[in-house]
Amino acid sequence: MKEKLLITIFALLLSYSGKTCTNLMITPGASADGSAIISYAADSHVRYGTLLHIPGAKHAPGSMRQIYEWGTGRYLGQIPQIAETYSVMGHMNEHQVVIGETTWNGETICRDPNGMLDWGSLIYIALERSKSAREAIETITTLANRYGYASAGETFSIADPKEVWIMDIISKAPKIENGENVNRGLVWVAIKIPDGAISAHANQARITTFPLNDSENCLYSPDIISHAREIGLFKGKDSQFNFAKCYGDESPGKIRSCDARVWSFFNRWAKDDMARYLPYALGDPQKERMPLYLLPKRKLSVIDVAEMMRDHYEGTPMDMTHDIGAGGNELPYRWRPTRWEVDGKTYTNERPIAIQATGFWYVAQLRSNFPKSIGGIFWFGLDDAATSPLTPIYSSATAVSPHYAVGNGSMVRYSPTSMFWLTNRIAQFAYLRYNHIGKEVQEIIREHEANAVEEVKMIDQVALQIAKENPQYLSQFLTNYSVNSANSLFHKWKKLDEYLLIKYMDGYTKHQNEDGSFTTNQYCDSIPVPPQAPGYTDLWKKAVIESTGERLLLK
Repeated sequence: MKEKLLITIFALLLSYSGKTCTNLMITPGASADGSAIISYAADSHVRYGTLLHIPGAKHAPGSMRQIYEWGTGRYLGQIPQIAETYSVMGHMNEHQVVIGETTWNGETICRDPNGMLDWGSLIYIALERSKSAREAIETITTLANRYGYASAGETFSIADPKEVWIMDIISKAPKIENGENVNRGLVWVAIKIPDGAISAHANQARITTFPLNDSENCLYSPDIISHAREIGLFKGKDSQFNFAKCYGDESPGKIRSCDARVWSFFNRWAKDDMARYLPYALGDPQKERMPLYLLPKRKLSVIDVAEMMRDHYEGTPMDMTHDIGAGGNELPYRWRPTRWEVDGKTYTNERPIAIQATGFWYVAQLRSNFPKSIGGIFWFGLDDAATSPLTPIYSSATAVSPHYAVGNGSMVRYSPTSMFWLTNRIAQFAYLRYNHIGKEVQEIIREHEANAVEEVKMIDQVALQIAKENPQYLSQFLTNYSVNSANSLFHKWKKLDEYLLIKYMDGYTKHQNEDGSFTTNQYCDSIPVPPQAPGYTDLWKKAVIESTGERLLLK
């Protein structure tokens, strides 16, 4: 009884975090420039967005690495440090290895209450110690098996410039003896996405059946099937074993809030007609499930992936701007809780890729046609992807802009110099009149990112020249560019915040001249001409009439 109570409490603590994230995965053969591209949104209502930099270092014998749970700061223990660790910028290291994740909880029996390594610690330790995606997989599994896994079911995107892998993991069901788990470790499976294909995951285990005899393209724990038999989760033939079905959660609500995001990505970019998978995406587990990966309609660019991270199901049956929940200004968001009841019936709001509760997000670009010090570009943003811009950061950079740095503000402490708080200010304002303010913010973002992509091309060429002629200056050059670009974007966004307030205050929209200045009357250069009053959508007006009858009718 005590063992079951301990496991139940631990499972509740894990589920309380409310983490919901999305990863998009593009193999080199599916990208416009031959890059491997991974995107990630760290979605959480308690996550404060900053850019973490861990410098590479050499460690003395006997050194220990402290382990703190990434989502809560809870101390978990310590493990022996290795002799040398690599520099990490965000979720990418100096060797262009990148790791993203999404949590899916899964079977509650599969929790280790004594586990030391949570999913966040595994990500950063693997980045500190790995030169390739395969090394990262080995690091994650070896450490979790040795020290225990302290989180719920998880899917990782793991990539280097040549390979992109998807990996599903969950703890073994524990066996507690004298307060310790003697059945420590993971059950896991990792599949290499075929070059030329695209994939995604969004808080759902994605790997179903998998090849049992293809170690080049599929890796898995030796007891992945036998453990499922031992704990009563599987009884069929080995060839029929389905990881997601066995260890994951295929409830209708889970599918609709999670796999639907994968469907939206495939719907926009896959060659296949995704209509056949729509019933499943809408929450019917009996309908045809989507493949793990598909071929794209055309090769994707960094901009394409960034735009997809801003998706709200536009143009699909799940588009939220076409019902009264969008208010009078076509807001594609719904405030939590996601599920709600009316007259004893339960309803759900859609959960798109882009949501308001995002700590940080990125599009990682891994380029094999450049030296490793130049090849990795970590396009990084803070807060809601739909209203925040990306800034390019070379993964070999050795410093972070103070506007993005850890320690500058928190979720309960406002900082006027924090990019996270600045992007939140703009987002909160945009939510008030999304079809006007949000639209303009997105236009400005697109212009900024298009210019940044072109600028990076020029920086690449300069960096190559420096690497050839004066390699000792390369690191400082790329660091200066990365930091200065982020600083410049902060100041640009601060002006945008002020401009939006002036233009859109009090529900009006001021007129502007061709040069962007505000139009004033003919008598005084500080008094604007009467502003526009755009009002509300027709959908909203009709809904108001239906709820008020003739009370507002002018007779």
